[in-house]
Amino acid sequence: MSGSPVEVEGTVLAVLPRALYLVAIEGGREVQAHALSGPRVNFIRLIVGDRVMVALAPKDHTRGRVIRRLPKGR
Repeated sequence: MSGSPVEVEGTVLAVLPRALYLVAIEGGREVQAHALSGPRVNFIRLIVGDRVMVALAPKDHTRGRVIRRLPKGR
């Protein structure tokens, strides 16, 4: 049973090589996340300080996927 991803809000701390991002999430934890990709997804450039929604892997909560950027006023 694989389970479904857990979605959490976070802030981009650093832009890493190979389209990876270091994201701070609740509880003071940091995760490595990659941007959502595919033929139908628009290219989104993230910078340090952006608020994002991250889907964490069900079995490994230290890795995830950035699924969307959140509005600045949030």
